[in-house]
Amino acid sequence: MNREKATFAAGCFWGVEAAFRATPGVIDAVSGYSGGHAEHPTYEQVCAGQTGHAESVKITFDPDKISYEALVRRFLAIHDPTQVNRQGPDVGEQYRSVIFYHSPEQREIAERVAKEFAPQYYPKTVATSIEPAGIFWRAEDYHQRYAEKP
Repeated sequence: MNREKATFAAGCFWGVEAAFRATPGVIDAVSGYSGGHAEHPTYEQVCAGQTGHAESVKITFDPDKISYEALVRRFLAIHDPTQVNRQGPDVGEQYRSVIFYHSPEQREIAERVAKEFAPQYYPKTVATSIEPAGIFWRAEDYHQRYAEKP
């Protein structure tokens, strides 16, 4: 089985993780923190704005079953990519919208698809940033598969 990685941030990671877990072709989805400057950030540090991280989800997928482009389209459809540093009631830089690319090909696809989506939001603009994937810090265990918990 082929495996590739994709990392997205779209507000609170609980809903993002659940949405991608339910996507055929996705092998795994893990909640965590990306795009910041601190090592081993905690949820409390991230929420306090001390680390620069975004709540993110790292996805492992089978490219023979789902393309990276389809994942980017899903990502843009499950949240409001025009909001800056927020999603719904969640406000702060940790809730920003980001596509963290893992290769030049992913960057190219992300940029193209984001441009395709832009007209449907006019007069608003797509605020999603497209950044190189750095270190992904896995969130605490109690955040994993949160939507599945009773």
